This record gives sequence, structure tokens and C-alpha cells, in this order.
Amino acid sequence: MVVEGTTKRVTRRRVRTRANLLDAAFAVFAAKGFGRVSIEEVCEAAGYSRGAFYSNFDSLDELFFALYQQRADVIAEQVSGALALDGPDLDVPAAVDRVTDVLLLDRDWLLVKTDFLVHAARDPAVARTLLEHRARLRGAIADRLSRAQVRSALPAVLGDIDGAAHAVVAAYDGVTTQLLLDKDVERARVWLGQLLTALLTDGSDTTA
Repeated sequence: MVVEGTTKRVTRRRVRTRANLLDAAFAVFAAKGFGRVSIEEVCEAAGYSRGAFYSNFDSLDELFFALYQQRADVIAEQVSGALALDGPDLDVPAAVDRVTDVLLLDRDWLLVKTDFLVHAARDPAVARTLLEHRARLRGAIADRLSRAQVRSALPAVLGDIDGAAHAVVAAYDGVTTQLLLDKDVERARVWLGQLLTALLTDGSDTTA
């Protein structure tokens, strides 16, 4: 019983330590960029020693990978949830509003995501993880559009549902790139809403 209780406490402490390291790393990566951050800086921000770091991660690359996966999984689940709220019908403007609220989290996430994209462009293993995340997002969007097809036809120019899902993700990429430069979150949210509504309707309803 004593051993079991001690093990549970150690496990909880390790989980908490790992979570604190990830949170601290997120702030440091967003502020300085992945390639300019040291393990010592992450440890200092989290209030832990190098020993605590190495008991959870083998390297800064592994931590960065875990951080991206954690945040990306949350976003994919939020997008799926936002798209599932209309029932059998799809209210495009309302769904677009919910999705843009989820996707446009903050500039810190976009900075970290962009660093990960650059890192992935040079590392095939990392690229596979990024592609899997993007496929999850497209899959959630395509599934929702598929279930709404009886009521709402997509513009023919998109080709099919998979094409529409690719277009949605591409619109998000373009808007968030601009957001990184001009830092205007509200304008980006409005712009993305307009783009997505135009993409997913016949163009007659452009309010979002």
C-alpha cells in the first residue's frame, strides 16, 4: 500500500512537471523562436532543474514536438466540436463564426506553429506529424460538409467535399500569415469569416 501510494504521488508529480515544462516552453518559444531557445531557458521559465527536464524529454526537439502535438490535438477536437453543433443541417455563417473563434487562438500559438512548419520543412519525420494534424482538421471539416450535403450544395468550383476542406485550411493559412504581420486579430477573424462563407456557399450570403 505504501509503495502503491508513493508511486501514484510520483506519477502525479511527473505529469505536473511535464505539463509545467510544456507551458513554460510555449511561452519561451513564442517569445524567442524555437531555434533561439536553450534547455536552460525552458528550465528557468518553468522553475525546474535540467534533471527534471531530462526525466521528461530527451531533447529540446522532443519537447517542441510534444508541445505542438498537444496544442494541435486540442484544436482538432475543438474544430470537430464547433462543427457538430448544428445537428443535421449546417448553418454556414454560424458554423464559420464558431470555427474562426477556435482557429484564431492567439499570435503566440501562430508563432509556435510557424516555427514548427519551418522545422518540418527540413525534417521528414516532423513533416509527417504536421501533415497528419492537417489531415485531421480537413477530415473533421469534410465529414461535417458531407453530412450537410443534402441541405446545402457546395460551389462546383471546389470540385468535391475534400476540395472544400482543403480550401478552408488554405484560407486559414493565408489569413493567419497576414495576422502574424499586422497583428490585427479582429480584422483577421472577420476576413476569415468572409472567406469561409464565400467558399462554402454560392456567394449570395457573405455576412459572417
